[in-house]
Amino acid sequence: MAKVRVRPGTNLLLMDFYYRGQRCREQTALNDTAENRRKVQALLNRIKKEIEQGTFDYAKTFPGSNRGSQFANDAVVSNGQVSPSLPTGTKSETTTFGEFSITWRAEMAPQWRRQHRMGVDVIFKKHLQPAFGMRPLSEITKADLLTFRAAISEMPGRAGKKMSSSSINKVMCLLRQILTEAAERFSLPDIFKGIKRLKARKPDVQPFSFEQVESICNTIRADFRNYAIVRFFSGMRTGEINGLKWKYVDFERGLILVREVFSAGESEENAKNETSLRDIPMLPNVRQALEDQKRFREPGSEYVFSTKGGGPIDAHNFATRVWYPLLRFLDIEKRRPYQTRHTTATLMLASGENPEWIARLMGHANTQMLFTVYSRFVPNLTREDGRAITGVLNSRLQPATEVKNEVVKEVGLELATLSRDQLEAMVRSLSINS
Repeated sequence: MAKVRVRPGTNLLLMDFYYRGQRCREQTALNDTAENRRKVQALLNRIKKEIEQGTFDYAKTFPGSNRGSQFANDAVVSNGQVSPSLPTGTKSETTTFGEFSITWRAEMAPQWRRQHRMGVDVIFKKHLQPAFGMRPLSEITKADLLTFRAAISEMPGRAGKKMSSSSINKVMCLLRQILTEAAERFSLPDIFKGIKRLKARKPDVQPFSFEQVESICNTIRADFRNYAIVRFFSGMRTGEINGLKWKYVDFERGLILVREVFSAGESEENAKNETSLRDIPMLPNVRQALEDQKRFREPGSEYVFSTKGGGPIDAHNFATRVWYPLLRFLDIEKRRPYQTRHTTATLMLASGENPEWIARLMGHANTQMLFTVYSRFVPNLTREDGRAITGVLNSRLQPATEVKNEVVKEVGLELATLSRDQLEAMVRSLSINS
């Protein structure tokens, strides 16, 4: 996320932004005034646009910066044309992998989401450039690829463990894309022929039970209750729900329009893929949650679920400050907030919903993902379209007032033994929690 900040102790403005997956901070000589903030913000907006377009030249923008040389080999594009420094038609005998990769990344960048571009940059810098950057394309062999894969398989991944098969496949997939394109342009042999993807574990699906969903929705902080309900029963991805704006909530038709995502600190007007751009029908409890949220919306905020400042919810802050503490409190096994999406699919499958309808709601191109990931949760299937899960919801989830009434009913026999002070304390407690 690009921001204008003030350097402590100097009162001078600085620019804080990300480029090529790295955080960059550049000092200005301007004092912190409203006029200077506007000037610096205008420059930062220009930088952001150039980065997105692949035209940003770090050394030219910040000629006195030490980072200029660090990014000296980055792609520079002007007026939609790759600069002469990028070899587009040179011979394979002299073109190195690193040189061609610069060209390829500049060409591909416009069709990538920002988060994906950052991921590509990280993989290239950490793995591909050190191994192949200086190698001529014509000299890279199949044996080199297999040796490289074996080497990264021994590298540490998360939590000090070895890289997973899925992570290795991501690196090799990017390498395959670059070399396949190079082979077509320079009439080189397909050295990836016969190299298959490593067998990776199926996606880790740990859906919550209906009882756990009830506990979470009834216990979570009041300002996040509507957020939790929509997450559990809409099938939206984290970036989709965090980037949801009121203009995409159609109460008249009962639809949530997925048109933007909030990812890597910024909103983008393109979703994960074409099928992710979809209209999600509101289940009754989702509609109620959104209507409640609208009544208590943050003034002036365009986001459905926002911070007190009006900005979108930060996924990391939500997870660390709200989600994981809540699971610990409820003694529920720790799992990522993304499991709410898996829960949507499994609850609907368990209710007997039509898999094709579920696939459209989830943003899948077809039902293959459902049967691959959630096969063990599939009962005998019906031809319903939202009615099965609605029936389950109506029978299981009670309004908050009914929940409180049930609590009072359960302790009714004990009320007669309570003192007046104790009764008044109980009434105050119920009022506070309502």
